[in-house]
Amino acid sequence: MRQFPVYLFDVDGTLLDSAADICGAIQLVLSTTRQNAVSDDFLRCYIGRHLVDLFQDLMPELSREQMDLMVADYRRIYLARNHGATRAFPGVAEVLAALPGKKSTATTKGTPTTRVVLERFGLLPYFDHVQGTDGFPAKPEPDVILASLKVLGAAPEDCLLVGDAAADMEAGRRAGVKTCAVTWGYGKREDLARWEPDYWIDDPNQLAADGRR
Repeated sequence: MRQFPVYLFDVDGTLLDSAADICGAIQLVLSTTRQNAVSDDFLRCYIGRHLVDLFQDLMPELSREQMDLMVADYRRIYLARNHGATRAFPGVAEVLAALPGKKSTATTKGTPTTRVVLERFGLLPYFDHVQGTDGFPAKPEPDVILASLKVLGAAPEDCLLVGDAAADMEAGRRAGVKTCAVTWGYGKREDLARWEPDYWIDDPNQLAADGRR
C-alpha cells in the first residue's frame, strides 16, 4: 500500500473494540421501551452511524424530539460506563506510531468524547487533529471528513480514510478520498464491498504493506 500524506481513522470498530460499551448503553436505553429484546449482533451493524438511524428503524412512530431524548440518555449512560469494556485492537498503537504523514479521526462520536477515549487508550499522541461529528450530519455524509481535511489543509486526493463500516466507505467516496476497509470491525463485508474500497486489510500492520486486492 502506498504511503499517504494524510490518514483519517474511524474510531469504533477500527481503532477500538468498543462494541460491548456501546451496545450495553443502547440496551439500557431500549430497556425503557418495548424494544427490549434487540441483540448485540443487530446493534453492531449500526455502530458508526447516528443513533437516530437505529431508533428510527426500530420505532418509526417516535417523534424526532423523543429520539433526541433517547440519544441524550445514551450519551449519559455510555460516558458513565467509563469505557470499561473497551480495548484497542491489537497492533493499532504500533501502526499509528509507525505511519508517516498527518493523522486525524473521522468518527460519529463528538470531538470531546473522542479525545477522552483516545487518551484513555494511549492513542491521542499519535494524532495531529481529532475530529468528531459536532453539529453537522453524521456519516455516510462526508462532513466529518471534509472538516478534518480543512483543518489539516489537505486535498482529498492526498487522504486515505480507514474504516470498518459501509458508512465510512460511502462517506469517503462522497468526500473524494481513497478508502481502506478493515475486516476486524463490525461492518459486513458485503456491505463494505458495495462501495468498492481502494484497499482491504485484515491486520493493522497491512497499512504499511501491500493491502490492495
